[in-house]
Amino acid sequence: MHYSPVEVEKKWQAHWDETNAFEPNSDFSQKKKYILSMFPYPSGRIHMGHVRNYTIGDAIARHYRKLGFNVLHPIGWDSFGMPAENAAIKHGIHPKKWTYENIDYMRKELSSLGLSFSKTREFAASDALYTKHEQRIFIEMFEKGLVYQKSATLNWCNTCQTVLANEQVEEGCCWRCDNPVEQRLLPGYYLKITHYAQELLDDCEKLREGWPSQVLTMQENWIGRSEGLEFFFTLSDASKAKLDNQFESYKVFTTRPDTIFGVSYSALAPEHPIVNYLMTHKLLSEDKIAQIKKMQSVGARDRAQAPKEGVSLDIQVIHPLTGKEVPVWVANFVLIEYGGGAVMAVPAHDERDFEFAQKYHLPILQSIENSIVFDGSCATTEYGTLVNSGEFSGLDSKSAQKKIIAHFEAQQIGTKVINYKLRDWGISRQRYWGAPIPMIHCPQCGLVPEKIENLPVALPDDVEIKGEGNPLDKHPTWKFTKCPVCNADAIRETDTMDTFFQSSWYFLRYTTDPSFWNDVPFDKQSANYWMNVDQYVGGIEHAILHLLYSRFFTKVLRDLGYVNCDEPFANLLTQGMVLKDGSKMSKSKGNTVDPDAIIKEYGADTARLFILFAAPPQKELEWNDSAVEGAFRFLKKLALKSENAFVCKEIPTINHDDLSKESKYARKKVYEALKKSHDIYDGNYTFNTLIAACMEALNALGEQDNKVVWTEGYFILLNVLEPIIPHICWEMSETLFGLINLSTIEIKEEVFVEDTMILAVTINGKKRAEVEVSATISKEEALLVGKQSVSKWLEGFSIVKEIYVANKLINLVVK
Repeated sequence: MHYSPVEVEKKWQAHWDETNAFEPNSDFSQKKKYILSMFPYPSGRIHMGHVRNYTIGDAIARHYRKLGFNVLHPIGWDSFGMPAENAAIKHGIHPKKWTYENIDYMRKELSSLGLSFSKTREFAASDALYTKHEQRIFIEMFEKGLVYQKSATLNWCNTCQTVLANEQVEEGCCWRCDNPVEQRLLPGYYLKITHYAQELLDDCEKLREGWPSQVLTMQENWIGRSEGLEFFFTLSDASKAKLDNQFESYKVFTTRPDTIFGVSYSALAPEHPIVNYLMTHKLLSEDKIAQIKKMQSVGARDRAQAPKEGVSLDIQVIHPLTGKEVPVWVANFVLIEYGGGAVMAVPAHDERDFEFAQKYHLPILQSIENSIVFDGSCATTEYGTLVNSGEFSGLDSKSAQKKIIAHFEAQQIGTKVINYKLRDWGISRQRYWGAPIPMIHCPQCGLVPEKIENLPVALPDDVEIKGEGNPLDKHPTWKFTKCPVCNADAIRETDTMDTFFQSSWYFLRYTTDPSFWNDVPFDKQSANYWMNVDQYVGGIEHAILHLLYSRFFTKVLRDLGYVNCDEPFANLLTQGMVLKDGSKMSKSKGNTVDPDAIIKEYGADTARLFILFAAPPQKELEWNDSAVEGAFRFLKKLALKSENAFVCKEIPTINHDDLSKESKYARKKVYEALKKSHDIYDGNYTFNTLIAACMEALNALGEQDNKVVWTEGYFILLNVLEPIIPHICWEMSETLFGLINLSTIEIKEEVFVEDTMILAVTINGKKRAEVEVSATISKEEALLVGKQSVSKWLEGFSIVKEIYVANKLINLVVK
């Protein structure tokens, strides 16, 4: 067969499209598989990372279809977000137009790869119908007490007039305009993810078998459960007076109460209310205020990596056990989001506190003695025995922790608490291209949700986007409305939702036939049938935010009565990046490869074959032009050698015993590939080893000339390779077998029964020969053949021992 990828791929893509070949059915009695790759942002063009992600998911989906499963394999578009607004600013094009034109283009690109997506279940997260149900979910969460408003200190760019995420602050400046970022106390909407912190942590255990341990560890660390002591540092009388008696004390949390006698200073976050009071009322020098403002302008992530910096606040607190005064500093390593934004500092036994104390010449007080001798040159952080700790001296750290907490509770000056690093999720964004938050500010009724029947609260099309401020807030009419409770004049909320809100439940929407989409976010019966997602595929960069938020949403929607499952994704595969010249592909580095160009030159099957053969899915993949050409050569060889097979409508019947040695070996290699195709889909997805097995089988077929064995070989190999290179496999399967081979094929164990075996022959442990003998040979006969094969090495020696290990070796001990 002559191989023309353009003709073959165009033919079968049209066939699959016309026959709705990849739509799931509504027979919920069938065994099912829900295979999902993370939906893409419609940036304009697909890249090789997309090709890898979606080819992996597609191969898995096609495999399970062949096995008779009801397969749901959908695609959609994560289509709200900043890039569309940036395009509007740069090119003067409306975000909606830019987004949906990109979707149309990228849909064609993905289609050219032969991906077996459901057509009917495709949607974009910016569709008004999706927004309608998303806003309904938001309102139900609000009514359940899972949404609230509060003011928090956020990154604010005064030039762009918008809030920035920590990731958008680069060295204290806005990522877009490069102007300095300031910290502002701003109102926003928050989701109570902390309400589910313990369940999110506990349910990591349910995911141990199906998720990479690295991802679970990242989530556990992000949730950050810790047990410890919470108590108050009372300000000294002089410090209270300096603060105009506005503050009595402040709260601190520590996981190491056993070190409390080593406290030599306390540190506050730059955003702490006491720090703000001192700055606002000019109770600090201009130089100190400037230093603190500089700290405040740096995002939390950058602060964590920055050198330790601080400023003395010239106030003191009283140590709750010793009664001594402790100086109070502001430090850039203290975060306002954790533990109240204040810490007790123990430099003798905490590396971070030690580094700070050394820099500012603060006292270092030992309170723990352990195997590492404390000489003041570094912090000793291990548990040990308490010293210089009053009545608690001599206790081991664990016992001391319990007794010190008990003492604080008995004196009613502190309590044992469980803390989480996880913070509630702030979803407010001062942007246009997002889902409007469906709340209304009424002067009489306060904050109230929009009526469900009035949803969606849609975005206005007539906006002007210049990159300054919130276009919804500046719109002349959009925000003016009526209160849904009292009908008074009211103001619509102009913030839009964080785009992670959309991606936290999209996988549930896919479970439902589109005929239900207008009425419900998703149908409960359908969701209960399809969920959990059996295999989720995406990059490890989403290990925390998207995956954690999706787990949170699933639990919320369960509690709201929408679905029964506790977790969204049973199994997670995090694919590695595609590299070129050792670096991640990027336009700025000039090392990108255009998938369209590869498909045009070699065809989609070549692109798919290379992507799955070059490396296991979890590993990084280095682009290699010659390997792409090698993949194309294999496909041409596969097509050419098909001329050795004959047309038939069922797998040929073969008497294995009558075959030549070469034909038996070829059958064995073919069935090894079939067996491997079953094994790799059980979780490791090492497509490279499966493809290698198929190549070996094709080579073995070429070493024999039995047309029946060739035909059986193609019947099986086209089945095995179909998930990987579907177009050419459908073409040859139709020509040779009328496609009947693209279903379950039974493994014939007879092919693995060997007529002969290879034995290594060693003398005093050194290998001298190999002999091929009958698989049923006796020990005596094997030893005789073995001695004959090494006779020249036995001359002049006497055999003192003969060892025979069946199926492996003969060892002769001589002297």
